Amino acid sequence: MALHSREDIRSELEDDIYASRDLSVAVPKYRLPDDEQNREHAYSIVHDELMLDGNSRQNLATFCQTWLDDEVHRLMNECIDKNMIDKDEYPQSAEIEARCVHILADLWNAPDAINTMGTSTTGSSEAAMLGGLALKFAWRNRREAQGKPVDKPNMICGPVQICWHKFARYFDVELREIPMENGRLLMSPEEVLKRVDENTIGVVPTLGVTFTCQYEDVKAISDALDRLQDETGLDVPIHVDGASGAFLAPFCQPEMEWDFRLPRVKSINASGHKFGLAPLGVGWIVWRGAADLPEDLIFNVNYLGGNMPTFALNFSRPGGQIVAQYYNFLRLGREGYTKVQSACYDTAEFLAAELAKMGPFRIIYDGDRTKGIPAVAWTLNDDANIGCSLYDLADKLRARGWQVPAYSMPAHREDLVVQRALIRHGVSRDLISLLLEDIERALDHFRSHPVANPLGADEATSYHH
Repeated sequence: MALHSREDIRSELEDDIYASRDLSVAVPKYRLPDDEQNREHAYSIVHDELMLDGNSRQNLATFCQTWLDDEVHRLMNECIDKNMIDKDEYPQSAEIEARCVHILADLWNAPDAINTMGTSTTGSSEAAMLGGLALKFAWRNRREAQGKPVDKPNMICGPVQICWHKFARYFDVELREIPMENGRLLMSPEEVLKRVDENTIGVVPTLGVTFTCQYEDVKAISDALDRLQDETGLDVPIHVDGASGAFLAPFCQPEMEWDFRLPRVKSINASGHKFGLAPLGVGWIVWRGAADLPEDLIFNVNYLGGNMPTFALNFSRPGGQIVAQYYNFLRLGREGYTKVQSACYDTAEFLAAELAKMGPFRIIYDGDRTKGIPAVAWTLNDDANIGCSLYDLADKLRARGWQVPAYSMPAHREDLVVQRALIRHGVSRDLISLLLEDIERALDHFRSHPVANPLGADEATSYHH
């Protein structure tokens, strides 16, 4: 005892974290501290800072899952050390990943689901890029076999999420993005055919467009491309960006043909961490058959203990999300997914109906499960007089913790400002009722205190997807 200073002993005996010497001063923010700290104290510092983040359950801007079973938390903790790329060390996790691929191939009506090719990814952006790369490599291989140039590949899509712009820039593909027009906010077969040529690597319809949450008509586009092939011989494949809708349509609109039932659909990507109900971040890509994944994209590595093929962009990545995805497949099955997703649609339709009753809003998309994902998109009526812009309304709602983004549409419809709410698992009818009350209060406030200079897109709080 005599060897230790009195102050050191007192420090060891202190049991109140916020009376400790560690927390009596502000810690360095942008350099390593000189001394190590008690682990509980370090945890408290980080934990307290995270209180300043928003409440993810009130974030109606995000498509991503924010509510998870307790069992998912347990599985994620048990898998925190599992590296998905190391299939020799974690063979059962690799088996679970393979099962998920075949489950999805079956769900999306692949003709030979048990023998198809696919992989998990760190999100559907990576999965989308793999789908785009497969289209580009397959197109290039065909052109080279015919002795034709391969220097001007292009891809056709509607108004897309930023990952496709990244793909086009990173991998040197011309993106022929069909702009919105007055009366048309989605890709149409007619607009696709205007842009197709012999350098088109593929067409990418989206099953749940980011801006309006509606489905693009994959079957109509496929039929149009069938007619084009009959007339010209051009055989243009389809990759479906099913980031959200691929986990919705099979359960709530099973008769809709958008997947591998259409022979022209060669690959599909989806976000497991969106309406797949898995935690962030896991995506999936499945090809119609092994022949649709060019061998040039597959690498074999043997320096992790065994020889294994890999065709993802990332190398090391966590395995817990894949295990959690498999847990959801087992726990919910078709019946459970149908119940969960149907409840989300019911709540979206309720929100749309109540917003329409308020008067100033025109509903662009009302959560109709035959046309899109569980969400609502609206704008202001031409004669609306609410004393503010939708940007002001979004900013006011943030004071109550809600993130309900307002944003302008992309090319050719920048004049149209839209507000949108995603209804995910965990966004209950009661929660939406509270949101509606806060919208009413905000409108009352702006009617009594109109904004002299309403916010515009450049001044509004940033919207992040």
